[in-house]
Order: sequence, then structure tokens, then C-alpha cells
Amino acid sequence: MQRFSNRTVIVTGSSSGIGEAIARRFAAEGANVVLNARSREDLEKVAADLDDERTLLVDGDVSDAAFAKDLVARTVERFGGLDCLVNNAGTATAGPLAEASDEDIDKVIDVNVKGVMYLCRAAIPHLAKSDAPGGGSIVNTSSVSGTGGDWTMPIYNASKGAVTNLTRALALQLGEQGVRVNAVCPSMTKTAMSEGIREDDELFEAFLRRIPLGRPGEPEDVASVVAFLASDDARFVTGANLPVDGGVSASNGQPNFMAFD
Repeated sequence: MQRFSNRTVIVTGSSSGIGEAIARRFAAEGANVVLNARSREDLEKVAADLDDERTLLVDGDVSDAAFAKDLVARTVERFGGLDCLVNNAGTATAGPLAEASDEDIDKVIDVNVKGVMYLCRAAIPHLAKSDAPGGGSIVNTSSVSGTGGDWTMPIYNASKGAVTNLTRALALQLGEQGVRVNAVCPSMTKTAMSEGIREDDELFEAFLRRIPLGRPGEPEDVASVVAFLASDDARFVTGANLPVDGGVSASNGQPNFMAFD
């Protein structure tokens, strides 16, 4: 498929994991792709086998409001416009809130919430000018942790809850401008963020028992849904926080009694 020929997409946090998979999916479908992460070296590794003419690397921290504005400006300068913003950059911390430092709180809220807001603010005027049949679009990476609580991640839960509700609010606000706003909500996915869990056999097994499909997600599983939401195939979809979680959110929290037979 070439659903994004002559379209321009910014993908934040695209140096590895889900963000890299998203960027590669858009590139494979013909988009001009703007890669963003803090490490220039890591971005260069991702871009090594992409088309130079359709790829722009902009390293920097999305939680810096001035940088977010510059990222959008450089994109428009290079490619003449912007059709989709994928807010994928994120970070996490775990542990009791009572033991969290100011730095722990600031780091997660700055990247996961402020970074999304700063980039949306800068991108909206350009997305509203997109000539894509389905209009401009924003796709946020939220989480199942943004739709319900975890036992040990209150700061991360708060940040992703903000992204989930921001997605709804912006969909309401931007619909009349022809800009759609949606989010994906992954569960455990094979990325560096989940590596510690996957290396602990007992903990990993406990996670797998909660996933009806019986496996963690692959970055490409999330990327394919992001591409759908950004495409004209989803031109009547906005305000959705779509689980990409192997069925985790289908549960009401009861244990799997079948597992004890």
C-alpha cells in the first residue's frame, strides 16, 4: 500500500521500539517522514536504510516548547506542509508516589504530557491546511495504563490518562477544522521499556496470563494501527483511544479461572 504518498508525517521517539516501527511503516507507504529523538546517532541508525529525499532527522527534546515549535517549522520548511503528527515519545517511572522525587515527576509529565501539548499546539495550524481527503491527523501513543490504573506506576498512569483525555478534547475542538485526533493504547510490547519485565520469568508469566492472545505485542502491531488511524481509511474516526493490547482491556480484572484447572 502507498496510502501516504506525498504526505508528511512527524514521528517523535522514533529512534527505537514502537516509534521506529511507526516511522518505517509510514516510509514503506510512501510518506515523507520526520524522525525525532534526543540522540542524533540513534536516529541516523534508523535512517540508514530509508530514502534520504523523503527523510528528515531532527534531534531534540520534545518537552522543550521552543524545540517543539522548531521541529514543526523545520518540517514545513523541508516538505512544504504537515499532514500527520505522531506523538510517540514517552518515558516511565515506577514505584510508590510517596517515594518519588520531584525529578521523577517532572521527567514523566514533561515528556508524556507537556511534549504532546507543545507539539500539538505547534502542528495544528499546519494540519488544518492538509489537503489529504481525510484531513490532517494527530495520533498519540497512550497506553492501557491511560485507561486504568497499574499497581506500581501512578505517575505514568497520570501522564497517559492525560494523553487519553487530551485526545478526546482535541478531537472535539479540531473536528470543524478537518483535523482528526486519535490514540493507540498498547499493553506490554517488546521494547526496551518492557525488557526488565520480560527478563523476569515469573513476572513475565504473570503478565502473559492477563493477555488473552497469550503474547506481548510487537512494535509492528502498534505501527499498523497508527498507520490506519492516520490514513484516509479512518477518515470518519476521531476521538478514539484504540486498545492495541491483545485483549487486556476486555477483562474486568477477575483472574483466569481456567488457568487453575
